[in-house]
Amino acid sequence: MKFLIATLLSSALISPVFFAPAAVASEPLRWGADIESGAPYSYKSTDDPNKIIGFEADIVEALAHELGMEAQFVQNKWEGLIEGLKRKDYDIVVNGLEITPDRAQEVDFSQPYYLTSETLAVRRSTDGITQLENLRGRRVGTLEASLAQRILQALTYPVEIVPYSEEVHAYGDLALGRVDAVLLDEPIALYYAKPNPELKLVGAPIGHLEYGIAMRKGEVFNRKLDEALGKLKRNGTLRAILERWNLWNPMTADAWGMDPIRRSAPVAYEKYLQTAWKKNSWTEKWDLYISFLPLLARGAFMTLQISMFSMALAMVVGLLTALVRLYGPRPTAWLAMAFVEVWRGTPLLIQLFLIFYGLPHLGIRLDPFTAAVLGLGLNYSACEAENYRAGILSIPKSQMEASQALGMSWGQSLKHIILPQAIRVVIPPVTNDFIALLKDSSLVSVISMVELTTIYGQLASAHFDYLGIGLLTAAIYFLIGLPFVRLSRYFESQLDTSILKPRANGWGPVPEALRGMFTWR
Repeated sequence: MKFLIATLLSSALISPVFFAPAAVASEPLRWGADIESGAPYSYKSTDDPNKIIGFEADIVEALAHELGMEAQFVQNKWEGLIEGLKRKDYDIVVNGLEITPDRAQEVDFSQPYYLTSETLAVRRSTDGITQLENLRGRRVGTLEASLAQRILQALTYPVEIVPYSEEVHAYGDLALGRVDAVLLDEPIALYYAKPNPELKLVGAPIGHLEYGIAMRKGEVFNRKLDEALGKLKRNGTLRAILERWNLWNPMTADAWGMDPIRRSAPVAYEKYLQTAWKKNSWTEKWDLYISFLPLLARGAFMTLQISMFSMALAMVVGLLTALVRLYGPRPTAWLAMAFVEVWRGTPLLIQLFLIFYGLPHLGIRLDPFTAAVLGLGLNYSACEAENYRAGILSIPKSQMEASQALGMSWGQSLKHIILPQAIRVVIPPVTNDFIALLKDSSLVSVISMVELTTIYGQLASAHFDYLGIGLLTAAIYFLIGLPFVRLSRYFESQLDTSILKPRANGWGPVPEALRGMFTWR
């Protein structure tokens, strides 16, 4: 009976109803995290894909309630969380961020809200690997920029480190035999490795980790938040949350001077095992896919917005660059050529990082959507400039000379004679570039944009279904691009002046005897 009462009490303490304050402050508590492959920290609920759950999500809700604020989640990739905090895209970072000296130089940390260690996982059939010394000459997976990776890098004997951006992929490769072991934080191993029948956890705990809330340096709000976190620790709210997610451990209990024996059932962990690791039938999967459509549709709409604005910018800047390079004075022509080579010759991902995270150091702070459109647009404008230049050069010079002989100015000749013909030539490559840009728009997730690929990753990692949800996402990308392909073919046919122009009911004005000499285009 006591156990039941404690369980109900802990569930009530961390329920949304308990956290809902009577009145919230006008300023929300914006917290940044990467929820892709984020269990048990923060991830999309398997019951409601619009809801974010996890022990850190519960902690943030408790903090917001204590501060009289409303929690507001902001998605960002793991590698950009600190820079996003410094850009003021959110107020705090709560994402299993280990308190380390180098990070403490960039941000302020709260007192630890959880203490844990690293855990070694191997295949169930593997023997002889129980500690770090057994990893000599082995391939070991871990997360990029994690403390586990630093531990492996500090080893004095050879170990091949295989870094991953998502936990689920590391353990997936371990099960497939692509790596010999995986070293990651205990909570990650508990949720991704222990339930997997093909894997096992081995050896004693390795190292010492302290998770803290990252805040911008020197702000008055930092002390207020740290005091609220301390209050949650003293009144047992943090303990109740950790017990609910099966994370209460002797290390945390000892640091806080509390009893290491769990008082309540790990109801959230048990629910996770029942849902995330459940083998659904095809009928159940189909129902899940249908329920994902509204969320994927919102992501698709964002992808389409970014792509269309970026392509419009690319076409305008590309045309101007081509004209300057072909007809401008030599200094401006050289600048146009340099513009093309720089933007075409450097990776799009680096350009996005420079625009979004680099420019704020120069006092230029762009919102994620503007940065995404600017990065994609300028990158593809270099490609469009070369397309337009090739199209213009494909028109014989005699046509420009003839038009000017008829009394047309240079501008009139370009507008009415050269460009219309050049546009017809460049329609196919421009269409190809738009489809490529549509797919490259997935890269903007690194600058906290939530588009179609981001939502796919969040759903797939929460449901362990990268195949079915991936095929559904791929179909949506195909359907987004298909109308533009058909539209480009329509304009191409309308501008086609060839005698071999096909019609819906047969060939154009070509003699019957010549039809067999040509193939359908």
